[in-house]
Amino acid sequence: MKIIDKYILFRYLKSVFFTLFILIPIAVVIDVSEKVDKFLRHDDLTFFHILKDYYLNFILYYANTFLPLATFIACIMFTSKLASNTEVIAISSANISFTRFLRPYFIGASILAVVALGMNHFVVPKGNEIKYAFEQEYIFSKTENRSYVKNFNLQLNDSAKIFIKNFSLLNNRGYNFSYAEFDGIKVKYRIVADNMLWDKENGNFVLSNYSERFIYPDRDSIAHGDKRVMTLDFTPDDLMISGSKSMEMTSDKLSEFITKSERRGVKNLNAYHVELYQRTSLPISAYILTLIAVSLSSRKKRGGTGVNLALGIGMMFMYVFFMKVAVVLGSAPNSNALFMAWLPNIIFSIIAIYLYYREKQQG
Repeated sequence: MKIIDKYILFRYLKSVFFTLFILIPIAVVIDVSEKVDKFLRHDDLTFFHILKDYYLNFILYYANTFLPLATFIACIMFTSKLASNTEVIAISSANISFTRFLRPYFIGASILAVVALGMNHFVVPKGNEIKYAFEQEYIFSKTENRSYVKNFNLQLNDSAKIFIKNFSLLNNRGYNFSYAEFDGIKVKYRIVADNMLWDKENGNFVLSNYSERFIYPDRDSIAHGDKRVMTLDFTPDDLMISGSKSMEMTSDKLSEFITKSERRGVKNLNAYHVELYQRTSLPISAYILTLIAVSLSSRKKRGGTGVNLALGIGMMFMYVFFMKVAVVLGSAPNSNALFMAWLPNIIFSIIAIYLYYREKQQG
C-alpha cells in the first residue's frame, strides 16, 4: 500500500468515526431528556445499571444505524476538502486514474462493511434483547407493551394444530384454547379449555376447565376435568409474530425461527425476511454510498464543500426514504421480501455507476 493510499484510508476512517462521535451524543442527550423522569421513578435503578444495560446497547444500535449516513457524509466532506486543497488535482497529475484513486476508499468501505455485518447479524440483536428487557421493566407502561394476541392459529407439526382466542403476554394467560391432532385429514384427538396459563419454570401449560375427546374408529371417549398440565412445542414468545421481535434475534436464531414458523403454517413472515436480508444489504451499501460520495465531491466546485454536502445530504435522504418504503412494501403479504430489501441498493447502484463513469470520462 502506497503512502497516498494510507493517507486517504486513514483520513476516510477517521472522518467516519468522527461523524459518528458527533451524531451519537446528540441521540443520547435527546433520549436522556425524554426518559430521565422514568429513570428517577425507580429507587433500585443505579447509574451503572442504566449505562450497562440500556445506554451501551443504545449506542451500539444507533452507531450501527447511523453508519451509512456517517460514511456518506464523512466521505463527501473529506473528499471535498481534498478537492478544495487541489490535492485531487495533484493526484491526477501523477497519472493516477480515478479508478486507482478509489482503491483506498473501497478498502475503507470493506472494513466498515465487515464490521457492520458482524454488528447487524450478531452484536446488535443481542444488545436489542437486553435493551428491550430493560425498557419493559423500567420504561414502558403496561399499555405500551406488546401485550395481547387474538385469534391465533399455529401448526405445531404435520399432525397437530392449536387455536387460542385471546392470550395476554402480561400474565401469560390465554382463553378459549383448543388443540387437535390429525390422522391425515381426520381428527383423532382434541382438547379444549376455558383458560391456559404458561408455567415458565417448568416449561409447560396449565389448562383449566378442560374437555378432551379421543376419536377411535368405532367410538369416541370424552373426559372432563378442572386442571391439566400439558407440554406443547411452543412458548408465549412464539405467539408474537411481529417484525419488531426480529430485531432481538441473532441471524442464526432468526433463520431458525422463520423455518420453524413456515413449517407450522404461519402466514406472512415477510417482516422477518426483510429484517434478515437487510442485515446484509445495509452493510453492502457502504460501497455504493462511498462511490457516489467520491464521484460527487472529487472535483472542486463553486461554493466549495457546502454544495457537495447539500447534494450528499439530499441524496442520503432519498436513500433513507427508499429504504423505509422498501421495508413497508417488503413486509406486505405476497411481496418479494428479498427484492424489496435490496431495492434501495439496486437503485443507488445504478446512480453510482452513472456518476462513476461520468467522473471517469471527465478525468
